Amino acid sequence: MVRATIGDVAARAGVSKSTVSQYLNKRYQHMGADTRAKIAEAIEALDYQPNVLARGLKQKRTSTLGVIVANIMHRLSTEICRGIEDYCQEQDINVILCNSDEDGEKEKKYAEMLQAKQVDGMILLPTGKNASLYKKLARNGYPILFMDRRVESVKADTIVVDNRESVYEAVSHLKERGHRRIALATAPLTISTRLERTEGFLKAMDDFGLNWGARSIISTEISALRGRFVKLFGEPEPPTALIAGNDLVLLEALAFVKERGLRVPEDLALVAFDNIPFAHLLTPTLTTINQPSLEMGRKAAERIITRIRSKEELEPEELVFKCELAVRQSSDLKRGD
Repeated sequence: MVRATIGDVAARAGVSKSTVSQYLNKRYQHMGADTRAKIAEAIEALDYQPNVLARGLKQKRTSTLGVIVANIMHRLSTEICRGIEDYCQEQDINVILCNSDEDGEKEKKYAEMLQAKQVDGMILLPTGKNASLYKKLARNGYPILFMDRRVESVKADTIVVDNRESVYEAVSHLKERGHRRIALATAPLTISTRLERTEGFLKAMDDFGLNWGARSIISTEISALRGRFVKLFGEPEPPTALIAGNDLVLLEALAFVKERGLRVPEDLALVAFDNIPFAHLLTPTLTTINQPSLEMGRKAAERIITRIRSKEELEPEELVFKCELAVRQSSDLKRGD
């Protein structure tokens, strides 16, 4: 079976090949509705499939983006990827998704693979373990964008949320409800998001006169959290409120609460940083710090596609999105002590 060519489509529609090319690239400005209808009919009748590779070579683009996610298990990562994919679909851009599992070597291999496939640019939720790689990409003018996590040593487009302010607001809310022993639990402080949330927590505790010592912060691998909870809550004055630094930390906290038979919020108030899809279904309902992840993903795709298509060199930008403290039953009980 002979594959139809752009010339076959042009001949059947009674137009030039350049007009068909304009149609395929959605440049309709000077094209009448009748002409568009004839080309569409010809494409359908001939079962014409554009040669994407040849078109990409001509344009020096592949219409493909690479996305490297540090941990696809986080709800935030999934929602960001959905926002990226939605926008790229509207722009006829393909997406190759890679999950590095917070492994720097895996991230490096994926970056090399994506470059070999000549993707037009990369969006990274970086592990932070490949500074030389990031710098090389940026130095060579390769379009990259960092999501969720800053890489201070690299000049590149970056999209983050106001981590410090968001945790500060959460501490303020708990303080207003009468809590003085408030703890923060996070994974290891190896990336900017966790560092910034910890800084916001410490500033709030200091500003509100709630200094409670080093034990108010737990920072460890997810697998070690239960042991740290056992130790912290075994002390004479355990925390009355806990802020979980992300959704995976929250799951460990919920398991510990159930194991110990703690009542929420009577024994322990809970606040979780991340978009928890089941927050409103728990009993009691869960207070969360929500990030506009879908909007962030769409903005990331829009920004990097603009950079790829621009004929001028664009200065790197940092976009900071606001979070929302969604107060629910798990933290809304007024304490008297």
